[in-house]
Amino acid sequence: MAYIYDHPSRTFGEYLLIPNLTARDCLPERVSLLAPVVRFKADPGGGLPEASLSPLTINVPVTSALMQSVSGDELSIALARCGGLSFVFGSQAIEDQVAMVGRVKNYKAGFVVSDSNLDPQATFADVVALTERTGHSTIAITEDGTATGKLAGIITSRDYRRGKTAPTTPVTEIMTPRAAIHCAEIGIDLPAANDLIWKHKVNCLPVVDAEQRLRYLIFRKDYDAHKEHPLENVDRDKRLIVGAGINTRDYRDRVPALLAAGADVLCIDSSDGYSEWQADAIAFIKSSYPGQGYVGAGNVVDREGFLYLAEAGADFVKVGIGGGSICITREQKGIGRGQASAVIEVAKARDDYFRKTGIYVPVCSDGGISQDYHITLALAMGADFVMLGRYFARFDEAPGRKVQINNQFMKEYWGEGSNRARNWQRYDHGSGDDLARKKKLMFEEGVDSYVPYAGKLRDNLEASLAKIRSTLCNCGALSLREFYQRARLTVASAVSIREGGAHDVILKDVHGEAAES
Repeated sequence: MAYIYDHPSRTFGEYLLIPNLTARDCLPERVSLLAPVVRFKADPGGGLPEASLSPLTINVPVTSALMQSVSGDELSIALARCGGLSFVFGSQAIEDQVAMVGRVKNYKAGFVVSDSNLDPQATFADVVALTERTGHSTIAITEDGTATGKLAGIITSRDYRRGKTAPTTPVTEIMTPRAAIHCAEIGIDLPAANDLIWKHKVNCLPVVDAEQRLRYLIFRKDYDAHKEHPLENVDRDKRLIVGAGINTRDYRDRVPALLAAGADVLCIDSSDGYSEWQADAIAFIKSSYPGQGYVGAGNVVDREGFLYLAEAGADFVKVGIGGGSICITREQKGIGRGQASAVIEVAKARDDYFRKTGIYVPVCSDGGISQDYHITLALAMGADFVMLGRYFARFDEAPGRKVQINNQFMKEYWGEGSNRARNWQRYDHGSGDDLARKKKLMFEEGVDSYVPYAGKLRDNLEASLAKIRSTLCNCGALSLREFYQRARLTVASAVSIREGGAHDVILKDVHGEAAES
């Protein structure tokens, strides 16, 4: 007969945190939200390991979902600059996803490989066309027109006046020639390069090799931007960190292209990750790209699912089936589990696995979060970081259109299992040719919807993170590791949940009129 669990499947909204003693040094500005992203080895005898031991970490424990309506290149840039991590959605052509990853990696870097280049035979018309195509105002002029050619000059928006400069004007007449450009030699580190920028009062510092070939560009604005975003996640070359979604169908072609584009970590996108398909994909990545191809897997909701993927080599495991705001998997198939119950069981399995093997496999809680405090509950229950869809779909940087409905601005938000996404590579398990599978979506596991528009990502995320830091202080913790070890949780009754909100008062609405609560 079927196995039946004795305990009910619970959600985040059914729990509350019990505060611990708040010490005098428990101040929000002292809280570290550093979180591990990929597996690592540590001594299990010392208790749960520090997040810093992971070869890939994020400065805030928040990632964006692998969704068309969420994780494009613009949101990936904004989130990385705020300390989180995006996974560029994989339900698109390989070349399009690669281009998105490339734009994130090249957006802001200490050492930028120039992707706006012309040769000395070009004209001002070529400058205008290139600027309109790339959006970059700084163009390197090299002898062969490539990013690594011998540097001949630099053109910026200060070198010409649109409407005054003739389109046929040769670039050699408007560029700043090499002889007048302050350059750095290859091998210089970023602090020294920034010192040269300030010393020579320039906005762009080219880095050249012994043959005077251009290697990198370093921009003053990147230094200033970093100071404005102290938590931004960057790699060792000071490029933004970005992830990418993959599927279990075309990974042999998609993975090499994404890694070549600079993707820092991959994640298999699936509604149910407890499958041999995922083990096959993980095995391919680990054998083909040892030490380079980090890959997360999921989603699972129990101990068995976690252990299967951990043994298969997953670098992190995603938890959650059917808990997303646009997911209807539970309605359609009756499969899933309350997110709180799933996270609690998987986190215990992760801890047991670490004590047994000395390998720590981070857990990502994906779904079931409708309030900011649900993020904190997920972390208290053992998630190393969370993945959010609806939360990010509301912002300017998300790909969905901004529309006005009933005098309120909204953003489009649709699920990867919806007919709009037609993500057949995520859900199909049948046979037949690719075209037939793509055309045949027998039933949907996601909906097409709207969410209230909320403005800029940074403004909203900073407010959410402030709540998380404050809650950690209430629980006597200054790190996520301490929080997980010290947090105390209680199941809340329906009456106590109602009691926790505004009640038995007359609220003022936005127009100053009374509304009873």
